[in-house]
Amino acid sequence: MTTAADSADAQPDHGEKTFSDLLELYRSGLLAEHYPAVQGLLRGRSDEDLVRAGRLLARIDPDEVLAHHPGFTTLTVAVIGHGTLAGLVPPLTAELARHGLLARVHLGDFDSYITDLADPTSDLYASHPDLVLCVLDPDLIWSEVAVPWQPDDVERVWTEKLVLLQGLARRFEEAGHGVLVLNTAPLNRVHTAQLIDHASRARLGALWREANARLLRLAERHPALVVVDTDPLLADGVPARDARMSLYAKAHLSAELLAAYAREIGHLARALTGRTRKNLVLDLDGTLWGGILGDDGADGIEIGETYRGEAFRAFQRVVRQLGSQGVLLSAVSKNDAETVSEVLLHHPDMVLRENDFVRVVANWRPKHDNLRELAADLNLGVDSFVFADDSPYERGLVLRELPEVAVVALDGEPARHVEALLDDGWFDLRVLTEEDHERPARYRAEADRRNFLHSFDSLDGYLRELGVRVLLATATDSQVNRISQITLRTNQFNLTGRRLQPAAVAALTRDPESLVLGIRCSDRFGDNGLAGAVLAHREDDLVHIDNFLLSCRVFARGIEQACLSAVLRHARATGATGVVGRYRETAKNGKVRDFYPRSGFVAVDAPTTAETVFHHDLAEIPPSPDHVELAMQLAGGESQ
Repeated sequence: MTTAADSADAQPDHGEKTFSDLLELYRSGLLAEHYPAVQGLLRGRSDEDLVRAGRLLARIDPDEVLAHHPGFTTLTVAVIGHGTLAGLVPPLTAELARHGLLARVHLGDFDSYITDLADPTSDLYASHPDLVLCVLDPDLIWSEVAVPWQPDDVERVWTEKLVLLQGLARRFEEAGHGVLVLNTAPLNRVHTAQLIDHASRARLGALWREANARLLRLAERHPALVVVDTDPLLADGVPARDARMSLYAKAHLSAELLAAYAREIGHLARALTGRTRKNLVLDLDGTLWGGILGDDGADGIEIGETYRGEAFRAFQRVVRQLGSQGVLLSAVSKNDAETVSEVLLHHPDMVLRENDFVRVVANWRPKHDNLRELAADLNLGVDSFVFADDSPYERGLVLRELPEVAVVALDGEPARHVEALLDDGWFDLRVLTEEDHERPARYRAEADRRNFLHSFDSLDGYLRELGVRVLLATATDSQVNRISQITLRTNQFNLTGRRLQPAAVAALTRDPESLVLGIRCSDRFGDNGLAGAVLAHREDDLVHIDNFLLSCRVFARGIEQACLSAVLRHARATGATGVVGRYRETAKNGKVRDFYPRSGFVAVDAPTTAETVFHHDLAEIPPSPDHVELAMQLAGGESQ
């Protein structure tokens, strides 16, 4: 909610730094040294400013940045395609930097995408890219359509290209390790208008859209493939082409479309590096409804049938849609708790209800303090929060006190709330899993567990009565996407920080020397679903635990100790003489630094800055906690 007092004291949403600071750092030769500050400098920038910033950032050698900041997250991106694509590099570099990522961009030669993807010895594969952007444009088709032409000629070329692209996607899965990105190709009026009868135009439009639909469906069959749909970008008014640049420079997509595409890739890159946000925290007054609840009362706030009330109800519908896909919804408001609860429970025009939220915090404390406590309550980092508020003052305060929180600026026009919330794809995922749909209910169940805990004098008593049940089992094909998601999104109990895309997990499940185990757990309050994973492989008489992961929702209940004990027992039963585990420190996993030592592992060598290697001789295996009921099921029917 914005008031006159708020406006007088409001702080700028993007802080005191301006674009000139970035330019000064570049001119002084200090940009590489201060690269972590770039993310804040780009916050809230216009598309034009981002492209300008990208031109500066693209000139910085990534190795120079890493020399100053060895742990900085780097993403290697190969850009290939049919036309000239140099114009994509600046906005792409800026979009990745905006999300705290350092781009190492390899720009392929003009129209070299077929050779690049088909040849496993090409420079593309030698660069080991995390992302390969194969940018498709309309000239990919029209350059092979002879004049005069009919729609059937265009369909023939499209059919050939789709066969080619599917083959290239298959080859990438065999030879690459990252994610390949294709995109739909726009149909420009300059081509439809060349057909003078409307029947032929309709035929061309139908076959073109059918071809793009077939392209989009390729991702359903190829787990290493993502296809970006350009139609929604064009529908927002982005021009598809610049006639002069297309003819003279062979740049067949407009600079504006490339910038919008780069924005989508930034969202994808954030998901690939485990930076997808989990919790949408909403203000109430001026955000979910119009007016001030404390002043106007429940009957006086604007929702529903009034002129502005329709806009607030539309916003609530979008928020509820996000929540239905696993986004955690919370509310933090300066209001009386009882009054807020009454509106959420009984107001006839509310779309969102109290049970749509995992937490509702209504009091008169500073919102940044409430956000900190909310993060602790949900066992999440504040960097998993997106905070949406219409008050510049509140947004500025949160940005100053909690810069890790993503802040969405909602202005006084509620009709623009939806676009503001969705603009940055904060919650974008590659694949939605069954566990995503169930996540909000499972977090709400945590409140019941916490109340149950408070009824006991000791933690041991609580755990004994909680009834923890664990199934440690060989991962099935249907669980590949979820296990990949666990590696991407789990930060606190993630012993190596290694991120795996679905194709990489699928490859491990097919490797006879690898062991991919999913951890399912439940208790008296419900099923927590697939909440962890153990990734291991066998080398001679040693079992190597490549990573051990557990959702923050379920650790500290003895599940991790029970699973590790089961893995050690299985290793000994199958003739192994020892188990090797690795711990690589990240910014978030410090609390599990001693996980292996506490379980009888001994450091092999002195720890390095890269990782610590531990060994267990299997002589004395720590017992599973007696309050955990664990079953282990392995492929082939073996169980224990």
